[in-house]
Amino acid sequence: MDSVDAVFLPDRRGPACNPLLDQLPSYQSLLYRRKPSHEGSTKRRSSSQRGGRFGSLSNKWTSARAENKQKSATLQRPVREQPKTMEEKRRDREQRREQDRRLGGWSQWQRSMRRSLRRMRDDGLDLLRGLELWRGDIHVIEGMFGTGILSYFSFLRFLVLLNFIMFLLMFGFVMLPIIMAPSASGNVTSYISNSSQCSDYPSSSRQGLVVFHQYIADLLSGTGFLEQTYLFYGYYRVGGVHFPRFSYNLPLAYLLVTAAYLLLSLVWIVKRSAAGFKQNLIQDEDRFQSFCNKIFSGWDFCITNENASRLKRSSLLYELKTDLEEERIKQKIADRTRKDKCRIFALRVVLNVFVIAVLAGCFYCIYRATIFSQEAQMKSPTNFIMDLIFEYLPSIVITMANFLTPQVFSLIVQFEDYSPAFEIRFTLMRCVFMRLASIGVLLFSLWSQITSCEGSCPCGYNHKLYPCWETRVGQEMYKLMIFDFIIIGAVTVFVEFPRKIIYNYCPCGLAKWWGQQEFAIPQNVLEIVYGQTICWIGTFYCPLLPAISTIKFFIVFYIKKVSLVNNCRPATRPFRASSSNFFFLVVLLIGLALACVPVLVSIAQIPSSQACGPFIYYKTSWNVVPEAVKALPVGLRTFLYALASEPFAVSLFVITCLAMFYVIALAGAHKQVINQLREQLAMEGRDKRFLIQKLSYAQKRASAGHSSSSARSNRFQSTQSRENSGVFLVQPAPDSATQV
Repeated sequence: MDSVDAVFLPDRRGPACNPLLDQLPSYQSLLYRRKPSHEGSTKRRSSSQRGGRFGSLSNKWTSARAENKQKSATLQRPVREQPKTMEEKRRDREQRREQDRRLGGWSQWQRSMRRSLRRMRDDGLDLLRGLELWRGDIHVIEGMFGTGILSYFSFLRFLVLLNFIMFLLMFGFVMLPIIMAPSASGNVTSYISNSSQCSDYPSSSRQGLVVFHQYIADLLSGTGFLEQTYLFYGYYRVGGVHFPRFSYNLPLAYLLVTAAYLLLSLVWIVKRSAAGFKQNLIQDEDRFQSFCNKIFSGWDFCITNENASRLKRSSLLYELKTDLEEERIKQKIADRTRKDKCRIFALRVVLNVFVIAVLAGCFYCIYRATIFSQEAQMKSPTNFIMDLIFEYLPSIVITMANFLTPQVFSLIVQFEDYSPAFEIRFTLMRCVFMRLASIGVLLFSLWSQITSCEGSCPCGYNHKLYPCWETRVGQEMYKLMIFDFIIIGAVTVFVEFPRKIIYNYCPCGLAKWWGQQEFAIPQNVLEIVYGQTICWIGTFYCPLLPAISTIKFFIVFYIKKVSLVNNCRPATRPFRASSSNFFFLVVLLIGLALACVPVLVSIAQIPSSQACGPFIYYKTSWNVVPEAVKALPVGLRTFLYALASEPFAVSLFVITCLAMFYVIALAGAHKQVINQLREQLAMEGRDKRFLIQKLSYAQKRASAGHSSSSARSNRFQSTQSRENSGVFLVQPAPDSATQV
């Protein structure tokens, strides 16, 4: 520190006066930005003279404190975690043992217990990591194909765990009390059908001799023997479960569990997406930083396969080309004239109108297919195959729309003159909207049939066609889930395997042009997000749907793994692991938001069925909450009413807005500090370049001066030799150069 101060404050009594340092670009930029007046500069100079000594002392104290803190943190870490050589680690271990011997008995016991607890914690974490689902398979995939494809399988594992926890919630709080009531000396209070027409719920189980294929149809469509089981909403015709010491309000538990799994999904997704958002924000902030990251730290050292390394090299090259292309397009956008801008905007408007027309046509087809399917199911069965096609007609139309529209969107986006990265994101967002909105159109079509009556609706819904409309919606979600799983397996078996065989064993040019199947990460992610959205919507109407979704994703993992290893190759367009994880979770959040809308509408707006389910005696499912609050003690009831009052809502809204404004201001301040630090880093780079130039210039001058002095000495020696040639003939030269 003294040497540094000697450079910047040579006399320790005044400001820095060094001509070389005054020429640095950072110092010149600072003087240019301040531009002080004479008075202000005099005051600053005097204050800097007074505070120079104290500033240097405070800097010394701060740096010493930081060094001590860093040393103490390093000493507290285990020896094996320190970045040192083996010899240094052995020496540190011996020093620690020597220090332990000098301590007292109580201190030695404390330190040994701390080490034992740390080892126990590390062993427990290792054991938990060993029990992690698909740990070995995911490591194999990471080694063969890198972290980009690994992110898809990690995302799939996350959904398996999420669905399993959702199943545990539904099973533990809804099904288990009903199952345990007889064995726990409890009784179940079931609703008794009254004489009104709204409470009539005819059984759909088949009577008499049943053909075998009808059981297959029931298994695929959720009708027949499956309709009156724990699988669907209509089976839970229970008002409460009474145990010897307490009563269990099953309708309230059913509603609270629905809110709990939606809230749990939201918190878990947001928590996982926070880290990805930070990393994605840092990577997308500065293009120069992106180039440096790709060139100096873009290689994936987890890759051990030669083909995967070749693909990673080509993907890095593609990323660099894409970034350069984006820079070229930015320059092209900056150079556009007003006429070019008007032409491009007009073209984009026309193409987006065409996209809206395509989406509207697909939604209309889904609407008509749903109406036709519902009308066909009301008729008597005629043919097994045709009946099955009619039942699965909405799912078939949705699958065809999800297959055709991405091809159309990929063709259209090429004419909209976007950057390559924005093309991918924009096409994917259109596909996300198509997949998720198709489920909303299906539900809208169902509810338009449920709420429409011929004449008056004494029950509030069409009881004649839908005596238990919640079970019917659950059956549609069940069919969507089953059909989506069938399509995934069928595409793998009947499309990807034959394509790989044709590519390997057919020498024709068409097969080589068709090429090997690419493992497109975004499209595969959209498939499982689509299935997860169906699960979120259908769990209220089909409580065992999370268990079915868990089994489905568990099997899909192995299907995709086998297909990836044997049939597919990584996509030529790379998908970075950090950005892909964040993108997956953003799409999943969109699916969760879409799933909450129909569930909340059905709970709060649509009248509940009066012939099935736990909400028979409630006008809507939400009415169970006010009834449960009325049964609470007076103090707790008053507290809950205060939480639901308008003053509390307004106060909470104001506090939330203030907190949001504070966070936004804090984020702006942090961003400003980051920009200043970046400018400082850039300025330090310019300072280093300036000093290197000065150093090279000084070296050139020194070498030039040395060469000129040697030339002058040579000329002087030759002149002296010519003048004193006669002297040297009389007196010979000395024997050595040291003699005079």
